Amino acid sequence: MRRRWARRAAQTALTAALAATLWFCARQTLRPAGLGGAALAAGSFFASPAAAAEAALQGLAEAEPAAAQPSPAPDADEPAAPAISGASADRDESGPQSDPNANSAPGPTAQPARPAADPSPLPGEIPPPAATPAPASDPPAGAGKIVSAHYQQGSGDGYIPCGTASIKNCTALPDAEVAQIITEGLPFAIDPASDAPQVLIMHTHATETYELADNGWYDPDFTCRSTDTAVNMAAVGARIAAQLNAAGIVTLQDTTLHDYPSYNGSYAKSNETVRRYLAEYPSIKVVLDVHRDAIEQPDGTRVKPLAEIDGKPCAQVMIICGADKGGNLPNFRENLRFAAAWQAVMERRSPGLTRPVLFDYRYYNQDLTTGSLLIEVGGHANTIEEALNAGDLVGAALAELFTAAP
Repeated sequence: MRRRWARRAAQTALTAALAATLWFCARQTLRPAGLGGAALAAGSFFASPAAAAEAALQGLAEAEPAAAQPSPAPDADEPAAPAISGASADRDESGPQSDPNANSAPGPTAQPARPAADPSPLPGEIPPPAATPAPASDPPAGAGKIVSAHYQQGSGDGYIPCGTASIKNCTALPDAEVAQIITEGLPFAIDPASDAPQVLIMHTHATETYELADNGWYDPDFTCRSTDTAVNMAAVGARIAAQLNAAGIVTLQDTTLHDYPSYNGSYAKSNETVRRYLAEYPSIKVVLDVHRDAIEQPDGTRVKPLAEIDGKPCAQVMIICGADKGGNLPNFRENLRFAAAWQAVMERRSPGLTRPVLFDYRYYNQDLTTGSLLIEVGGHANTIEEALNAGDLVGAALAELFTAAP
């Protein structure tokens, strides 16, 4: 009798130990969404050791390791990081010359952005990380310096006021002509009551990312690029889209990594993406290409454009609007009207949030709609938190612009 009891006790103890060990392994590999099931399986071994062990094994079988986030490879004609930039020197200056007769491929699967009040991730979306505190560790060898700067609005020759904000005119158009163009208001009407998509947010350089902590230095081995949509431009675009959707403006966000695995040809790829959306959803009136800047001084010091708004650190933002050059942007005046109206609302709502609009001979696929603009949200020296804070303000201003009574 004693021997039989001893054998049973040994078997129970072994099974319990196996269940606990398997649960620990499952806990290390399961994503957060699956931890509850792993804990339940381990916690029930007292009632049924065999069932608990089986549940733990099932958890291990279903576990998926976290995906690695490789950095995209730079290309010779589209460098990954500039030596100096005041206005997106890391960007392809012209982009592809679009062909209006190009055939459209089948439309993409559109994914609505998450409403502002719903923090849960969308299907297939990586949940945003918790706020990352500045680590106490010393900077790595060769660490570079980061400094903050606040860019003021311009005045005088070459600058055109729009509300309390301004437009920097880098074209041959007289300032008076630019000033006249922007008095005409929005060139399109957004219908907040419509169930059809009105706005598309996308990212030609989706893998652009930010510092993950406010250290005052940067690691020279950090590429400032990531395929992780929780910390790259897709995360910022989601904040903008959420504000619009919360205001009733149906907004789609495309998170295609047009610059991965090859940075070369990013604008040609995003051109195709936008054309597919416009073909499938002709109701779209606005296309926003959301990027970040990269500002670096000759000595390697990186500069983050920064503003404090409502007690929060926010990356300053800059709209880029292209001007026609040889007929490549026939609708540039409409885009400029949109840029001026949006800029004015952003600066009125959140003084100091914006840098002057850059009106220059850029392309950036801005011929595809009369509401096509590129916006830079901070730079590579800003933190992801600062960029996300700015994204909220950018989206709220845009929602106000589109819902204001005419």
